[in-house]
Amino acid sequence: MSSAQQVSPEVAEVRKLGWELGKELGSGHFAKVKLGTRKSDGARSAVKIIKKPKSQSKAKMVEVEARILKEMDHPYIVKCYDAYETDERVYLFMELMEGGELFDRIVDIGHFTEKDAQGTVYKLLSALKFMHDKGIAHRDLKPENMLMTTKGKDAVCKITDFGLGKFFDQQTELMKTPCGTPGYIAPEVLIMKGYDKQCDVWSMGVIVYILLCGFPPFYADNDAQLFERIKAGKYEFLRPYWDPISDSAKDFVRRMLQVDPKKRATIAELLDDPWLKDEKKPELTSSLSTVSELKKHLAVSRLKAAGNATIAVNRLSHSIET
Repeated sequence: MSSAQQVSPEVAEVRKLGWELGKELGSGHFAKVKLGTRKSDGARSAVKIIKKPKSQSKAKMVEVEARILKEMDHPYIVKCYDAYETDERVYLFMELMEGGELFDRIVDIGHFTEKDAQGTVYKLLSALKFMHDKGIAHRDLKPENMLMTTKGKDAVCKITDFGLGKFFDQQTELMKTPCGTPGYIAPEVLIMKGYDKQCDVWSMGVIVYILLCGFPPFYADNDAQLFERIKAGKYEFLRPYWDPISDSAKDFVRRMLQVDPKKRATIAELLDDPWLKDEKKPELTSSLSTVSELKKHLAVSRLKAAGNATIAVNRLSHSIET
């Protein structure tokens, strides 16, 4: 075969499965995502290509991610249609999410109300309850992992990226590996004495806070200071941004951002919270400052990400995956 006809091992392997690889959609430390088109009918997919790590613990994480994705069948969780494995790589054929990130969508629309937030939060919590009922913790909930199906008006937001996901034992097991993304990590993860699925509730609480006002509850000049604020649970409902937001919404956020995970509300309790059921108050339809503040927050966070890439907290420890 001439050099002009040579193709990469990835392309060759995917072709054997009946697909053609297209442009790169994203990349991370151990994986990249490319557009896939099925030759038989033109169906499109996001193909996540994971190079098998040499480390046994990291290889186990790849295996767990594939297992978790096979369990996911929920309207607000990104679907995995198929998974294939070769000697060197794992291929995950995922639902193609063409609408971009949730926060970008809000900025593009240019209008966001408390009622909009209620609807979004209810759907995401129902997805999280599905995971937890399956014995799965996500462990890396953040806005970048909340994607829109399309750019159309009827687009649906779904949770994605289970690269740090974990099966947990409801009765006995505590997870110990510190992982996640600065700003969204629960205090108990940072303390490194063991944690459970309630870490997801905290992360979702941070997201709900941002949805309502457009900026994060915890901020600092560096990660060390940020982590101290998180461990102390130091945040406030800053005026005037929170003035138009209902007291029931603030109570909802407080229930999620409890430092003690045992005092933190569970997903089931949150789905039964008065705020999610209180949809008829006229003040809930007034426009929030979310859009303008979110523009600023996204600009700052992406500037930082360009310098740091996404920072995994597992650099704090060399713990074996537990």
